[in-house]
Amino acid sequence: MSAATDEILEKLKTLTLLEASELVKQIEDEFGVTAAAPAGGMMMMAPGAGAAAPAEEVEEQTEFDLVLDEVPADKKIKVLKIVRELTGLGLKEAKEVVESTPKAIMEGVAKEAAEDAKKQIEEVGGKATVK
Repeated sequence: MSAATDEILEKLKTLTLLEASELVKQIEDEFGVTAAAPAGGMMMMAPGAGAAAPAEEVEEQTEFDLVLDEVPADKKIKVLKIVRELTGLGLKEAKEVVESTPKAIMEGVAKEAAEDAKKQIEEVGGKATVK
């Protein structure tokens, strides 16, 4: 590989899932391409198996992000405590997250975990969304 491609690869390794998703969308828009695998692909099928398979399979999302959208001033301390519990962050880091909303606080987690965390945040007065 060339030095340029090595450098790009190293930068890609540092991206969060949300940033990587945004990058894919930008590349698709800029170059008019799609990151989706071709329907036929390189997959080999047994004779007759193609007739029973659906024309296009929709991949179900398995990883979700929890985004802290809004924290009312009078609920800030309660939300801060929940953010610390959920993320394991220290007081200073959690405070920065709470003060910089909207901010992703959990990335690439199961839907149940994201929904549970959202419920905890909303119970103390904060607003969050699962994406």
